[in-house]
Amino acid sequence: MKYPKGIKPRQYFNSRKSKPDNRVKYGQRGMTLEKDLDITNNYYLQTSRAVIHKKPTPVQIVNVDYPSRNKAKIDEAYFKTPSTSDYNGIYKARYIDFEAKETKNKTRFPFINIHAHQVDHMKQCYEHGGIVFLIIRFSSLDETYLMPFGIFLIHWENYLGGDRKSIAYDDIKSGSYILKQGMNPRIDYLTAVDEIYFRNGEF
Repeated sequence: MKYPKGIKPRQYFNSRKSKPDNRVKYGQRGMTLEKDLDITNNYYLQTSRAVIHKKPTPVQIVNVDYPSRNKAKIDEAYFKTPSTSDYNGIYKARYIDFEAKETKNKTRFPFINIHAHQVDHMKQCYEHGGIVFLIIRFSSLDETYLMPFGIFLIHWENYLGGDRKSIAYDDIKSGSYILKQGMNPRIDYLTAVDEIYFRNGEF
C-alpha cells in the first residue's frame, strides 16, 4: 500500500497485551564509585554516624565574561592538580582521610592511577595518627576493597625502589577488606574501619 508523501502511519501497540520486561538491566546495576560514596557519606551525615565530604577539585579561572551587571560567565578555566586525597572528615573523634580509585583492570591496580603528591599527603596524615586508607574498585569484577594505608605504603615504596608498577589483585584481596554494596548505606566502609582500626586495637 502506498501512503501520501511516502510516510507510513504510526503503529500503536496494546499495552495490555504486551509482555512485561522482566530482564535485568545490567547497565543500570552499578554506579560510579564516586556516586556510591556520595550517597554513602550523605547517609552517614544524616544518621550522625560521621562527617565526611569529598574535597572540591581546585580550578584556575582564567577569563570571566560579564554580559550584564548581575551575570557572569566563565569563558576559560583549567583544572589544577589536586594536592590532597579525595575525601576527609571526622569519625569517632578521629581525622579520616582516604582516596577512592576505580580500575577496569581485572588482575592488578596500576600505580598510574594515583599521584605521588596524593600519597605524600596521605602519608603525612597517617604519621600524625589519622585513619587513612584507599578504596579500590575493580569495576569489571564488581568488587570494592578498603586497603589500609600502611599496607598500600609497603607496595608503593617497593615500586619507588624499582619493583612492580602495580599491586596484584590477589595482594589487594588478601590485604584488604571487601566492601559489600547495599541500600543504606550504599557502601558501608565505616564497618570495615571499625574492624581494622578500632577492634584490632590500633587506636
